[in-house]
Amino acid sequence: MYVKVCGLTDPATVDVAVDAGADAIGVVMNRTSARAVDAETARTIIERTSGRVDTVLVVNDMLAVDAAHIAADLGFSVLQLHGRYAADDFAAAAAVLPRLWRATSLANDPPLQVGAYGEESLLLDAPRPGSGERWDLSVLTDRGVTGRWLLAGGLTADNVADAVAQASPWGVDVSSGVESAPGVKDHTAVRAFVVNAKAAGTSLT
Repeated sequence: MYVKVCGLTDPATVDVAVDAGADAIGVVMNRTSARAVDAETARTIIERTSGRVDTVLVVNDMLAVDAAHIAADLGFSVLQLHGRYAADDFAAAAAVLPRLWRATSLANDPPLQVGAYGEESLLLDAPRPGSGERWDLSVLTDRGVTGRWLLAGGLTADNVADAVAQASPWGVDVSSGVESAPGVKDHTAVRAFVVNAKAAGTSLT
């Protein structure tokens, strides 16, 4: 089970997530997010990883190609384009940074084939990203999502095992579900989430 801890705002949480077994950390640079950080903070977080995990820049309110340049300049390994970006946006970004993730919600009626826009992974989130809201996973039963896709939206250490059992994703993504306040990660919750998610993934094999 691939586990991403998203919305990091401080370097200390990197060590907690990595030591617990996370595979990726995410940094948000959306202008309107409570978890948004500036370029200097983002660079510090990336440097703290020392290449131990995938580092994902998350954006939803800037041009895809501009975000790709920012991601490349700061040393991110992956760019996650969240929302209503089109195939042309992914193509433009890929010319700058090849590793792209497509993040969306079923509310947008997106194509559910991983790689439909050239992305390496697909992330399915709640209708309001970062809200901590759970969504009805039963709607995935007949949608036939396969491949490298991540489940997000309302996940916590307490419910991730059930969510994995129900949806059988390739990976999971958490942000608000391991916070004590918006943008403030609870290190105990981070550790518990990663451990429980990894155990849930093992139960699928």
